[in-house]
This record gives sequence, structure tokens and C-alpha cells, in this order.
Amino acid sequence: MKKIAVFTSGGDAPGMNACIRAVVRTGIYKGLEVYGINRGYEGMIEGDIKRLYSHSVSNIVQRGGTMLKSARSEEFRTPEGRKKAYENLRSLGIEGLVAIGGDGTFTGAKLFFEEFGIPTVGCPGTIDNDIYGTDYTIGFDTAVNTALEAIDKIRDTAAAHDRIFFIEVMGRDAGFIAVESGIGGGAEFVMVPETQTDLKSVVKSLKNLRKTKTSSIIVVAEGDDLGNAEEIMQKVKTAIKDPEKEFKVTTLGHIQRGGKPTARDRVLASRCGMAAVEGLLSGKTNCMAGVMNQQVVYTSFGDCIGKPKPLIEDHLKLIDILSI
Repeated sequence: MKKIAVFTSGGDAPGMNACIRAVVRTGIYKGLEVYGINRGYEGMIEGDIKRLYSHSVSNIVQRGGTMLKSARSEEFRTPEGRKKAYENLRSLGIEGLVAIGGDGTFTGAKLFFEEFGIPTVGCPGTIDNDIYGTDYTIGFDTAVNTALEAIDKIRDTAAAHDRIFFIEVMGRDAGFIAVESGIGGGAEFVMVPETQTDLKSVVKSLKNLRKTKTSSIIVVAEGDDLGNAEEIMQKVKTAIKDPEKEFKVTTLGHIQRGGKPTARDRVLASRCGMAAVEGLLSGKTNCMAGVMNQQVVYTSFGDCIGKPKPLIEDHLKLIDILSI
């Protein structure tokens, strides 16, 4: 193998640049030519591909987002689009790919390999931490710390005005950000898609908490079964029936995607990037390089996509115990 290419796809995550940097410099260290594909699969189809050198990735390890940019590609979902992408890679002599992204990225890479046989190793780049085969995903730690900083500030104003705040964090299908930021932020309740939220129990607990606490923080993952934070707040407010109690909602939104990656994310991204290149050179393909129990592991795309990643039970227990 002489030439490889790297790209980012799907939602951006802090640490993607650190991963790109590791891929480029590991590839060069191993004697490879390394190319960057702009805008993910869409750029692959359009031939938006350029050679990268060591200096190309200087001064990016601390930056959020992705220097290669990201885009959704409807055309790549078609056989014609994937054929165009393959022809562009073949014209440059690219023999292997490093795909940085999540489920959608790996689903496309798996299908692409099955049709055209270009070896691909993935790196888990998503703030949601919902990919099987790695303890943590690139960007998750930064997103949690961003949410935590916001929760700390909101708690100050909640306490000052004796308010109940509902804080919505990202997590359409997974509650990892909600759980970890909720524990770290001392939330009274955390609502996540993985568990069924009992509205009556929440209302009862809030009424009891009012005997000892004048304010409360409730962290809501956007995909909770009861709805988003605004919808849940209205249901709780209606059930409590206290005209003197103030209820507020803050939706953190895309602020969780941006910002400088934490040290933990930079190190994780660098390890995964290096492992992806080494995996390609050792003959691995159609798999993701992740880190479990501090060791690099390779997990098939089929398992990454198909196997669920459960929340840590002890974390859910912690929330119940510490909210008393």
C-alpha cells in the first residue's frame, strides 16, 4: 500500500482535527502518500481530494470542527454516486481509506468496501458516544464538559431565583451526554431515551425536594420518550400546579459540538488515527479502531453499527442516590 486518504463525515466533533493530524503524520512516517478528502462522501464523488503533508496539519490539534469539513451526501446512497467516488479514488491510485465519523459514516464505508473492495478502517468521531467497540468516542468528553460548564452557570441563577430549570442536551438516541453532565453537574433528575420517564414519579419527587431544596436542575436528552425539554417542562408545570414556582428551559444545542477539544479527546483521537493507519498496513479492513480498557481494539463495522452500546448501570444508580 502506497497511498491512503482520510475524510470526516456526519456531525463534526471536537478532536477530529487531532485524528486527521495523527493519520497524516503516521502515514508519512510509514512512507505513505496521504490525501485528504474534503466534505466527506460528497467530496469523494466530486473529486475534491488533495495531497496532505506534515505541514498541512500543523497547528490544528487544538481546533474544534474539522479542517476537511463534513457534508451529507444523498448521491453516495446511490450505486451511481458510489461508482463516481470509486473512480476518483482509483484515478489517484488511492488504495486505502480512514473514515472518521459515526454510524452513518461506517454504514457507507461498509457498503463501499463490499462493492469496490477498497480497504477502510474507521475512527469513532461523534459526540454522542453511542458507537459499540470503544469506551469513548472522539468529541464526547469535550461535549460533556461544555454541557457541564453551562449547567454550573445555570445552577447559579436557578438558586438565586428558586427556579426549576430543564436543560436540554444533545442525544436523540443515546443519553451518554445527559448522564455524565448530569452527574457532574449535580442534577436532581436526568431523562434519557434508554429508560422510560415516569412523569408521576418526577412530579412527586420534585414536590418532596421542595421541602429541602428551593431550586432544581433537570437534564433532558433531546430524545427522551416524554418529549423535548420544553414539552416535559409544560407537563411537569401543569401537574405541580404551583403558580408561584418558576419553571425555565435552556436548550444547549450545537454549542456542544464546538470548542477546543479536551486533552482526553486529543489523546484518544491521536491514538485512533495512528491505529487506523497501522491497521490498514497490517491488512485490516471494514472495521473501526477504538480504545477499550486502555487498549486499541478493532471492531467490525457490522458490530459497530448493529450492536447497541448500553449506558453504564452504576451511572444511573449514582443519579438516584446523589439527588437526595
